[in-house]
Amino acid sequence: MLIPLSMKNCFRLLCHHKVPAAGFKSPPTHGLVLQSISNDVYENLAFEDWVHDHIHLEGKPILFLWRNSPSVVIGRHQNPWQECNLHLMRQEGIKLARRKSGGGAVYHDMGNINLTFFTTKTKYDRMENLKLIVRALNAVQPQLDVQPTKKFDLLLDGQFKISGTASKIGRTAAYHHCTLLCSTNRTALSSSLKSPYCGIKSNATPSIPSAVKNLLERDSTLTCEVLMSAVAAEYAAHHQIDDHVNLINPADETMFPGINSKVKELQSWEWVYGRTPKFTVDTTFHVPYEQAHLKIQVFMDVKNGRIETCAIKAPDHWLPLEIGDKLNSSFIGSKFCPVETTLLTNVLLRTCPGDHHLHSKWYILCEKIRGIM
Repeated sequence: MLIPLSMKNCFRLLCHHKVPAAGFKSPPTHGLVLQSISNDVYENLAFEDWVHDHIHLEGKPILFLWRNSPSVVIGRHQNPWQECNLHLMRQEGIKLARRKSGGGAVYHDMGNINLTFFTTKTKYDRMENLKLIVRALNAVQPQLDVQPTKKFDLLLDGQFKISGTASKIGRTAAYHHCTLLCSTNRTALSSSLKSPYCGIKSNATPSIPSAVKNLLERDSTLTCEVLMSAVAAEYAAHHQIDDHVNLINPADETMFPGINSKVKELQSWEWVYGRTPKFTVDTTFHVPYEQAHLKIQVFMDVKNGRIETCAIKAPDHWLPLEIGDKLNSSFIGSKFCPVETTLLTNVLLRTCPGDHHLHSKWYILCEKIRGIM
């Protein structure tokens, strides 16, 4: 049963005393099932961390169900340029988010269910959560062959990944979140998670590609609504709590004080891109020249998402050395992103007004560099 929450429904018995009184109607003493009414990836990720930071979970575990509009979520220690096709995502309006937990990159849309299991650190148990999901799936469709793996994935028919896992473990609280592929756009998933960028080297956590399949492809009755209801019912039975799913708005600042600042942090360039582990770009591309093509070499060190060193090498007869040095020094300190490169190009062009031949070369170079961002 879905129950919308109002301001009278509070977290009162679940919150630490330091948190302003706000929460749920008749707060249970043994657990809670929540479902987000938002499809915004930043709001839902922010809610996870709000609960982790503010809720006293001893004897009161929480299951949080949520779905997002098209987005790619990378792990805390990943490099988005190595994990995603950022150019395609910008074209298609697919958001990029960096979560607070580790693990690999995941494509989200309304056909991919997210489940977050909140517990105390001592009660944290990923395998128990995965087995609960399997029981829920088998309750709906007993013929489903779904098994958890040692890597805490869920496999369908022994070969197709339908769920991946990540987690955050704090001093006293922890959460384990995982996905459940129901009816996701597999074409968008595949193309978004395929990086076209060459020459990037880093020690960032790499994702491990897997064959995937939607549960709806296996059985047309396994819709997102059916699966979420099944998992909620199994969770309620396991924890001996009421089979009620409480609808929450994760952007409600009055109910969850301070959550909007968490949303803004997750949306910021400094978090999404600036938290990327240090990496290098070492690549070449070719530019047209008379009846042939010239090779241009590009080397960059990127730290905190900003270009720390830059060496763009082009033949002297095509780009004079002093002009190349000016271009290199101009990039240092700037964000490794196409928008900033465009702004930088416009500034450089204004330093040499009327030199259309030089303008065309700078434009070609900057377009090529934008292509690796």
